[in-house]
Formats: sequence, C-alpha cells, structure tokens
Amino acid sequence: MPPRPSAPAPPPPLPAWRAAPPDTARQGVIPTGIPDVPPTGRPAPEAAARSAATAPSTLAEPAAAPPRASGSGVPSSPRGPHMPSDQPAVTFLPVVDLDTGGVLAVEADAGDVTVIGLPAAVDAVHGAARAEAPLPLLVSVPVRAVLGGSAALASLHEALRASGRRPREVTLLIRGAFAESDRRALLTGIDGLRAIGYLIAFGGFGSAAFPLDVVADAAPYLLVLSPGLIDRVPRNPRASALVESVAGLAGGMGAHLLAPGVRSEAQLVALRRWGIRLAQGPLLAPADWHPAHGRVHVPLPVPDAPPEAAIDLGPRVQEFLMPAVTLPQDATAEEVVDALGTEPSITSVVLVDEYQRPQATVDRGRFLLAIASRFGHALYAKKPARRLADPPRVVPKTTPAIAAMQVAGRDDGRVYDDLVVVDEVGRCMGVVRVSDLIRHVADARAETRRTA
Repeated sequence: MPPRPSAPAPPPPLPAWRAAPPDTARQGVIPTGIPDVPPTGRPAPEAAARSAATAPSTLAEPAAAPPRASGSGVPSSPRGPHMPSDQPAVTFLPVVDLDTGGVLAVEADAGDVTVIGLPAAVDAVHGAARAEAPLPLLVSVPVRAVLGGSAALASLHEALRASGRRPREVTLLIRGAFAESDRRALLTGIDGLRAIGYLIAFGGFGSAAFPLDVVADAAPYLLVLSPGLIDRVPRNPRASALVESVAGLAGGMGAHLLAPGVRSEAQLVALRRWGIRLAQGPLLAPADWHPAHGRVHVPLPVPDAPPEAAIDLGPRVQEFLMPAVTLPQDATAEEVVDALGTEPSITSVVLVDEYQRPQATVDRGRFLLAIASRFGHALYAKKPARRLADPPRVVPKTTPAIAAMQVAGRDDGRVYDDLVVVDEVGRCMGVVRVSDLIRHVADARAETRRTA
C-alpha cells in the first residue's frame, strides 16, 4: 500500500449524534416516507474480471487513478487490502468525546461533495457498510441536493436502506453555498429530512457562507467548525476569539460543536477551556484509522493543582441505573396513566424531545393524586401531561453517588424523586432512585466502621 499523504484530516462528523447502541445489529427499516429508488449501477466485479481476462497480456497495466479529494481538500487515502479495486476509496474519521475519550460516531468521506455531488455521499455509505462500522454515521451531502427535496436524495436513502442504517443513526452534514433566494427551499428540505429521522449538521462553520439567522432557523443538531479556523488556534488571538464566540453561540442554540483537524495539545487545551467536547484530528487518531480495529488517543487534561486529599464519593450513578419509561414531551396525561398502569414498580415517567433529551419528569405519586382528585380525570386526561410534570433532575452518568445525593437534596419537596441519568450528549439513559443511593452509602459507611 502506498503511504498515505500527509495533510490536515478531513472535516468532522457527529452527537446524534447518538451514542452507539449496546448491540450493533441493524434491524430497523427506513420509514415509508423515503422514496424506494434503486441505486445507480456500477460495473459488476465479474464483468470487470472477464474484461481483464480477455485483454492482451503484453499490455502494461494502466496507471492508478489519482485519489479523489476529500471534503477538506485532502486526497483520500489509498485503498487498503480490504477494499475491492473497483470501489472508491473511503476514509474514516472518529468523532471523539474529549471528556470520556470514547468514539461517539464515525465520519465516512469518499470525496468533496461540493465538487463530486451526491455520489460521493452514496460511496461513503457503501464504504461504511463494507467496513462494518457499527457506530452512528456522519455523511456529508451537498446543499444543492437538500434544496431538491427528498427525491433528490433518493440514491442516498436507498444506500442507507441497503446497508441496514436507520435514519436516526445518521447525521447529514450539509456543505456548500446557496443563494438567498433558496433560503425557504433549504429550510423546507431540512424539515423534511428531520421528519424522516435524520440529524442535521452544518459544515465549515465560521468560514462557510451560512447566514447565522438561517442556522438558527434550521436548528441543527451539530455545527462543525472550519478546519482552517482550528488550525490557527490558539496562536492567533482573533481566530481564538471567533471559536470561543461560536462555542457560546452553539450552546445558546442547543447545538453541539465539533472541532476538526486537532493537531496539538495546545489546541486541545484551548478547546476544553471553551467547553468544546467533540473533536477530530491527527492528535486523536492516526491517518489510517479504521472502525473495525482503530483506537484513539486523548491526552489527559493537566489539573490546575493537585487535589489536597482523596475523598471517597462512592461509585458512579451509572452503577445504579434503571430503565426509564419515556414518552414524547407532548404526551397526554391519559397516556401517562396507561404507562404507569403497566407496572406498579414504575415510579416516574420521563418526557423527552425528539433527540431523547429529558424535558420533564412525572412523579407517580403526585401525578396519580392529581388525576384521582375530584374532576381530576376530566380536567387533565386529554391535556398535555407536562402540566402535571416537574423539571427533570439531570445528572451525568459519571456523577458519584454522594454528588447525586446532593442534587437530590436541593429541593425539599422532591427529595425522593428519581434522578434522570444522561450520556455525553444529553440523552436519557435511565433513572436512579434516591433510595438506592441512600442504601448504598449507609452500607458503605457501616462496612468502613467495621473494618476500622
């Protein structure tokens, strides 16, 4: 295999991203709203073999075609031994969580979609299927394809269906410029893709020609910074100020921010200081990273000062995790009553948004008292359950038990309400009962006294 050209890593992929499911089996199907259009054909490998067999043996082999340029202008890597010669080269970039060091998603890149068009996105999906990449996928699409509506993306829909990918496991990274007159068509196309289940991202943010009001109206799940902007951080104070301001803007819009092309630990320190958790680049993964066997390296943050003393805060709340009963945030009170009636051990219902992020929690006791009161069913049954819900008490999955109990004790009226545990991108993983935390801490202290 010829050596991979050294150049900045292609632009990034993403949370939807969604974290990889516990099992990687793909059993879902694309919703019926996706057009069923057969993919564009390629010469079959058998036909290519027959043609090669009939060619004169004295002819020299043709020179290999130059590698296709990636989305960031960097030539794609040469084909590896696992890739057939009649398939386009596809490079993979991991999306890394800087806090946990885990890979949340994989970006598949088969070329610059702003030049090649939608076929590059289709090739990237097929390449991810051949590589058996189990993680959520980030795929670049040209903005002109989004302007054409769902029919213009039929070949991509079919490629995802054939590879067993469900839309909610795919983030479409929109790249390219558009005219002011296409603003309404772009927002309409994005709404259609989101209705199917795709997560939406904008690429090249900070240097691309996406007006900020269009980005706000589109409500993307992910914003991918421009690699050229990251390359100037932190030595260029103006570029650093721009990235820091974009981080605040993304947080205000409820979007995640991904920094591609991270090459140095100085850049990593700056990104962490600005609250950017998602990154890509040569510092984190080698140029030949592959989903099947690739590992990432995330340098640990340097603490400001050594801790004065080690304090036992107990195990993480993830060890006490229980499955959560979730309903859409617009569910009616009657639907919550039905959910609580399925199992008497259910103590709460979590109302979530389209990205599975908790928006409210319904406590079983208070809710049933309100419904069972005089005229309660008549007043609330057909109304949104959120009227009888409370704000969720959210804790990250890495929170220690003692810290979680401190969160539970902030509201005297809700001390024993379930805590909602979320993952790195804010999605509901389950609930933790405060009684379980109290029992564990009491047992741990009793054991400590016995051994003292």
